[in-house]
Amino acid sequence: MAELKALIFDVDGTLAETERDGHRVAFNQAFKAAGLPWYWSEGIYGVLLQVSGGKERIHFFIKKYAPPLPATQNLDQLIAEIHQAKTQYYTALLQAGQVSLRPGIQRLISDARRKHIRLAIATTSRLENAVALLETALAPDAPSWFEVIAAGDIVPHKKPASDIYHYVLDQLALAPANCLAIEDTEHGLTAAWGAGLMTVITVNDYTYRQNFAAAALVLNHLGKPDQPCQSLRGKPLTHAYFDLSVARSLVATRLS
Repeated sequence: MAELKALIFDVDGTLAETERDGHRVAFNQAFKAAGLPWYWSEGIYGVLLQVSGGKERIHFFIKKYAPPLPATQNLDQLIAEIHQAKTQYYTALLQAGQVSLRPGIQRLISDARRKHIRLAIATTSRLENAVALLETALAPDAPSWFEVIAAGDIVPHKKPASDIYHYVLDQLALAPANCLAIEDTEHGLTAAWGAGLMTVITVNDYTYRQNFAAAALVLNHLGKPDQPCQSLRGKPLTHAYFDLSVARSLVATRLS
């Protein structure tokens, strides 16, 4: 029987509603500052989320929607400048309290720390963005709670490739059987599953229609005592929220 030793969290859409309320807004601010007549609506952004990574998402947008482009500037340089500016706008949104944690995240992380379950991050978001969210939404010292914060371009291939999860497992020196991944997208599930990780999905408005057949459990969110979660796929929960007892049960059941 396997023992749960670590929780590995995705960031965007998993820890907080960063995509719709954070990154999308920051991208639009960066476009405006650059003098570009581009605007990513919630609908367009849902399409763009098929692609992992901010710079990659801009490339995809240009290819798919053919927006007007400056005639004199190198495209790769333009995208890099937009992405850098977007990071600054995103950080400002976080510092202004415009992005909050999803239900149950703070409770689960706090419980894991008390019970000596190790914590890690596996995200395609930039390191600066991940750290800024942890500092502003959790606590100023929250980045130190996570033994590994694997982010951005630290590995050659982004999700749905499994590189980021293999990296985290190597850094933790743990077997996949002793860890549980928490994700919100099909790409994230594919990446975690490819590294041998059992995965819990918490869907959001952008991802609830995606294919999560390989997930151990699919929830609308992790839940709180006063805000019950719903089990959308997998074994129904016996109480109002996902906690370490459920996580341990999932990990133990996998190899039982």
